[in-house]
Amino acid sequence: MPRLHMHVTDAAESPLRLALHELRGRLETPDHFPPTAQAEAESAARAPRIPAADGAVTGEHTLEDATDLPLFTLDPPGSLDLGQAMSLARRPGGGYRVHYAIADVAAFVTPGGALDAEAHHRVTTLYFPDERVPLHPPVLSEGAAGLLPDRDRPAVLWQLDLDADGAPAGARVRRALVRSRARLDYAAVQKILDDGTAEEPLALLREIGLLREEQEVARGAISLNVPEQEIVEDGGSYRLAYRAPLPAYGWNAQISLLTGMAAAELMLSAGTGILRTLPSAPDGSVARLRLTARALGVDWPHHTSYAALLRTLDPRRPAHAAFLQDCTALLRGAGYTAFDGTPPPASEALHAAVAAPYAHATAPLRRLVDRYTSELCLAASAGTEAPAWVRGALADLPREMELGTRRAHRVERACVDLVEAALLRDRVGEVFEGLVVEIQEKDPTQGTVHLVDPAVIGPVEAAPEGPALPLGRRIPVRLTEADPGHRPVRFTAA
Repeated sequence: MPRLHMHVTDAAESPLRLALHELRGRLETPDHFPPTAQAEAESAARAPRIPAADGAVTGEHTLEDATDLPLFTLDPPGSLDLGQAMSLARRPGGGYRVHYAIADVAAFVTPGGALDAEAHHRVTTLYFPDERVPLHPPVLSEGAAGLLPDRDRPAVLWQLDLDADGAPAGARVRRALVRSRARLDYAAVQKILDDGTAEEPLALLREIGLLREEQEVARGAISLNVPEQEIVEDGGSYRLAYRAPLPAYGWNAQISLLTGMAAAELMLSAGTGILRTLPSAPDGSVARLRLTARALGVDWPHHTSYAALLRTLDPRRPAHAAFLQDCTALLRGAGYTAFDGTPPPASEALHAAVAAPYAHATAPLRRLVDRYTSELCLAASAGTEAPAWVRGALADLPREMELGTRRAHRVERACVDLVEAALLRDRVGEVFEGLVVEIQEKDPTQGTVHLVDPAVIGPVEAAPEGPALPLGRRIPVRLTEADPGHRPVRFTAA
């Protein structure tokens, strides 16, 4: 899916801003928090109520002081909802210790209150190019609950021990008071890691990240490096580009992934939890991909697994980019599996792409389910029962998350469609060079094309009376439609 990090900086009444405002109306996104929910948030920001070990909420509970940990946050530039901070160290006997602090949203949201109800309505933060629609009021997500630098904050603090190879060697989680020391972004971190000037604990991000990537390979996990569209600022205006994540982004993701896997194991051992699951690819899917690879000229030795092949591909090569795009079909069908009393069978607890049980645990400021995961893991680590308000919500959470995730994907796609059409609205009839990355199995005259420049992805059809679309080939395509807010871009083979 596209990643939206651009902020519109043109006039408030510009056509793009007006189209985005109309889009939010069509998608029925909330434009404000109910007064009761906002009042609850402001009150909680002034006086968080820290849940005790038994799940009871009190303002008197004393947090363990972990402000001595040298934590830092790592996010895209301009991020406002800082929900995770890490500290990395070597263990005296060998291996590594990862401390990962997660914003303690339960300290600010009272179960059953107006703010809780609004979070269940919103489910996720929604990102638009000109603004975001947050899961929680900004007084919390950008203020009192966020792990801002040089501020004491309540957090759910994970301690994750790894051996010298990066394999898990122990995990526990508890509530604590923490203080982030630095607010970092990916480009700056990548630069100092590359030039060798980074000091520990930051220097360990590369070391641990690479080891965790090796562990990922050993598990047979699937990692797709598909070029993504990104809306970016450019001299006060906007443009579309293809984005290749920096290595530091992947190493940071490995820490989050490690935490999500530890959370899943804790909940499975306790018999109560909610997992992010993905079924294995249907029979015949990999065989079909082998045929696609052959058609594209992608070398896939018979003894090489699908997961291993993906790590050898270069998305800058047209045939590889087309094949990677086709591979995304195997990652569809993700959902949430809740359980209370009896863990699901191993086959139903698996996230096929992670190649292990996995849970969403690290983003409670912007995703509803993570708040519940934190409470379930805190109880499991302490050997106590999960709070009644958590267990009572488990049955409905998978459906709520499915609807919220679907809405977020719809917003992301609609935003990129809108910006693509705005970018090209005056160029209808022009011919562009594009790469055919997908064709429909039942109708090879219909497919998807990536333009070389600008970074636009859209539907394409073969020319009337012309040949079928050539998968993985560059062809000239003519822009036939581009109407912001009404019709997304469409192309015809020229």
